[in-house]
Amino acid sequence: MSTSTTKKEKGGWKFSKAFWTANMVELLERGAYYAVFIAITIYLSDVVGFSDIEAGYVAGIFSAGLYFLPTFSGAYADKIGFRPSVILAFSLLAVGYFTLGFLPYKPTVIGGLALVMLGGSFIKSIITGTVARETDAGNRARGYAIFYALVNVGAFLGKTIAYPVRINLGVLYINYYASALAALALIVTLLFYKSNREKGTGKNIKEIWEALLALLKRGRLVILIILITGFWMIQHQLYASMPKYIIRTIGPHAAPEWYANVNPLIVVISVMFITEIMRKKKAITSMIIGMFIMPVSAFAMSMGPWLAGIKGNSMDLGLMNLHPIAVMMIVGIIFQAIAETFITPRYLEYFSLQAPKGEEGMYLGFSHLHSFLASLFGFISSGYLLDKYVPNPKTLTQEQLIHAYDHAHYIWYVYAIIGLTAAVLLVIFAKVTEAIDKKKELKKVA
Repeated sequence: MSTSTTKKEKGGWKFSKAFWTANMVELLERGAYYAVFIAITIYLSDVVGFSDIEAGYVAGIFSAGLYFLPTFSGAYADKIGFRPSVILAFSLLAVGYFTLGFLPYKPTVIGGLALVMLGGSFIKSIITGTVARETDAGNRARGYAIFYALVNVGAFLGKTIAYPVRINLGVLYINYYASALAALALIVTLLFYKSNREKGTGKNIKEIWEALLALLKRGRLVILIILITGFWMIQHQLYASMPKYIIRTIGPHAAPEWYANVNPLIVVISVMFITEIMRKKKAITSMIIGMFIMPVSAFAMSMGPWLAGIKGNSMDLGLMNLHPIAVMMIVGIIFQAIAETFITPRYLEYFSLQAPKGEEGMYLGFSHLHSFLASLFGFISSGYLLDKYVPNPKTLTQEQLIHAYDHAHYIWYVYAIIGLTAAVLLVIFAKVTEAIDKKKELKKVA
């Protein structure tokens, strides 16, 4: 063992310059991404001119690509080295975000989103890979804790700043803000990012594709991915439906960007506590609890008009006056975050235990296929539901606007039903797989 490694293990908070640089640029990247993503459907409809349905398809494919590509782009990053990959990623992101701001037209927006999607897919794999490469057994847990904290800080700050940018300058300028952050991250990378562990020895893209096809033949994991997709379809509505729903029912000065920040705040506060409580329970049990909380989240979001009927158009919560629709949205997001803490850590644990020995990392990459599916179905379904229940006011006459949003909350009933159905099916899945496993154990004993 080298002297440097020994020191690192003894001084568990000592990390390399590459580690800190990677985490700093990750914070900048998350700030840029979430600033744009929280307003993506508003931008696509109000600036570019897509209908709600078209915006749902475009945003859904964009988000889905960000979850599908990282395993493959990560393999390419291993081949060319992490530093060149980070430089490539932030170059693509800076140009992509700038394109969204400078050329907000349908053909060019598709190209800009493609650049952001490709650049973002590199970042997802590179930064987590850098944390793994720049830590050891003595400080890896702390390294990932720092990484997770900074990811959430970046997401929180990105959405927080997106609101005043949208209100004071317009949603278009959020893209310039994101481009500036990506350019800053590129400069930081060029100046400070240098790792002694540049090239990896991971699987090539062909091997990863073959492993994916093999995974799709494993019925248990495929079914689990589909069922957990029900949870993530609701979670994705923070970005697909919630911003337009809030702005169209309350008004343009409502702050969906800030309401969405309740999610990472509650997750950071509660995840360790809930994980510890459920530590001795089976992973599937924890997931089932979270899955049954999720439809409660969607139902709470639907209760805004009911509360408005009781309280009127404003509620004084001590710190601020909020519309009842906003209050119930925040309540729903709190439930959603709690559900996430029950589901996500244990889902990753369950998935890793199903992986062939030595392929746990790659299988955890595939575990995000649920977000790939949830992005497609969540955003696309949102487009149709928004068009039906929360239509774009620019497409309506003054007479139509009077009663246009009387049934806007129906959109959350749909997702509550999806969440409840997925929860019930997960219970059935747990009982069936448990029975199968017991039969296998009995055969082994016999």
